[in-house]
Amino acid sequence: MSIGDTLADARRQTGLTISQVSQQTRIRESIIAAIEQGDFSQCGGDFYARGHIRSIASVVGADPVPLIREYDEEHGPPAAMRAAEVFEPATPIKIREPRRFGAGKAIAVLLLAAIGFGVYHLVSTNSTHKNNTASTTSTQRPATPPPTAHPSPTASPSPVRHSPPEAVIKLTAVQNCWVGLTNASGKQLYQGTIPAGSTKTWHEKHLVSMVIGNPMGIVLTVNGKPQSTHTVRVLTLTIKPSSHNVVAIG
Repeated sequence: MSIGDTLADARRQTGLTISQVSQQTRIRESIIAAIEQGDFSQCGGDFYARGHIRSIASVVGADPVPLIREYDEEHGPPAAMRAAEVFEPATPIKIREPRRFGAGKAIAVLLLAAIGFGVYHLVSTNSTHKNNTASTTSTQRPATPPPTAHPSPTASPSPVRHSPPEAVIKLTAVQNCWVGLTNASGKQLYQGTIPAGSTKTWHEKHLVSMVIGNPMGIVLTVNGKPQSTHTVRVLTLTIKPSSHNVVAIG
């Protein structure tokens, strides 16, 4: 029995229509119908075809492992893909680097501190001189000169240390959803189906790329900020550890 026949038979046994499977997987009905006929040309490539097979199998209650194995035997095993080929960003985002506390600002702070100390010392000296003059006139005794104040050393500002940025990626599945996570060198960090009601969290300090098979069935945040996943197509994202850093290309 072919992959398409297995998925179609499992769908009929669960009493689901192609339209209902499309609503749950967010895969177009025409693609599901073509897959059941053994036609994977509309999937957009082997990588997405495997994702569609997993998503459909999870909805109709079929085991995706032997189906993927059969697909690999017919179309060849998955080839190593570079991140630049699979997750090509659509529009780069300009990310502002945090401004450092420059040497010019430090010199300005020290200069203001020195001016303030000089004004304070001048006012304090004039006030002490007037008090001593009044005391000498009333008692006819020379006033003892006040001790000379010595300026305390001004502490130089300590250098500001910036911890490396980190992207906290949190995905909560409302429906069953297939997810793939790859780093910039093409290494697979995660690949699998996240069942409905489950949450998966990643902490990444480098650029990663994410493929989501059922974007309408998840809630995705990066560093606590919700990300837009309102599309029925397979969604690809590029995530860089900094603020405002998600680029959707699928």
